[in-house]
Amino acid sequence: MAVNMFVDLPGCGKMPVLGYGTWQSKDSELENALELALEAGYRHIDTAYVYENEKVIGNVIHRWISADKLKREDLFLVTKLPPSGNRPEGVAKFLKRSLENLRVTYIDLYLIHLPMAFKDIEGDLHPTTPEGEMDIDVTTNHVAIWKEMESQVDAGLVKAIGISNFNQNQIQRIIDHARIKPVNLQIELHAYFQQKGMVNFCRANNISVTCYSPLGTPGLGKFMAAFGTHMEMPDILNNPMVTKIAAKWNKSGAQVLIRHCIQKGLIAIPKSVTASRIKENINIFDFNLDDHDMDVLNNLDQGAIARLLDFSAFPGIKKHPEYPFH
Repeated sequence: MAVNMFVDLPGCGKMPVLGYGTWQSKDSELENALELALEAGYRHIDTAYVYENEKVIGNVIHRWISADKLKREDLFLVTKLPPSGNRPEGVAKFLKRSLENLRVTYIDLYLIHLPMAFKDIEGDLHPTTPEGEMDIDVTTNHVAIWKEMESQVDAGLVKAIGISNFNQNQIQRIIDHARIKPVNLQIELHAYFQQKGMVNFCRANNISVTCYSPLGTPGLGKFMAAFGTHMEMPDILNNPMVTKIAAKWNKSGAQVLIRHCIQKGLIAIPKSVTASRIKENINIFDFNLDDHDMDVLNNLDQGAIARLLDFSAFPGIKKHPEYPFH
């Protein structure tokens, strides 16, 4: 089965089906890794304001463009509106900061990162109350925020807009009131948690789906521990069915899992700062999983019980009226 290297975004051009994820990557580690990723051929870069690494990415991009190693139009840059900006007046404010950080004049795809809002406390992306819970803003109005997202398209500051971590009801609410429809949804999606219902919903509404954590987020345990939550991470890479298929094609488990995503018409953004894995993760266009392989991998799905990132590490987050995973 041949796989297109791009997904068409309605009215917005083409999005590479494989991107370079940058969550939990900062400073010199990311700078070196992104240099390697660009050299390996990645042109889709995924970041977010809350990752606090946009400036590093911007410096690398600027260096490559200044050296005539690539043009701005060669890149597909994705970043996201932080929860602190989830109100109409926050959209332009935080987009401007992202543009300055990334040292570009437009963003290819701008996403609302979460359906919940935090209070906008300057210098604190994760504000807490005296009781130690997240300082949430319960007045979140997705339709009003979306209209401001549309205004950024009108202004030419973003080419396409979408959402991340929203549930179907929340997406439908936006669709029902949108002048410019969302073109992309970014969600946790891997072999153990394939979100088949959400994928079908998005296909019915002409929304492309980006899989974050397509390898099962090996680094999530470290992130959760930083918030005092300890959890066992599933080892999808070494699942016996995955390793058997990998041996069959002389590929790694990671390559099989990434290929599984994109062969289903999804977009994958694996993250690594290791040189060999950066190169390995993009080397997935020279083989095809057969129907039996796809069936085996599809049957690894465990449903919602396999969700890894429900944001419960943030105390009090589930009290927000727009918490999406109840």
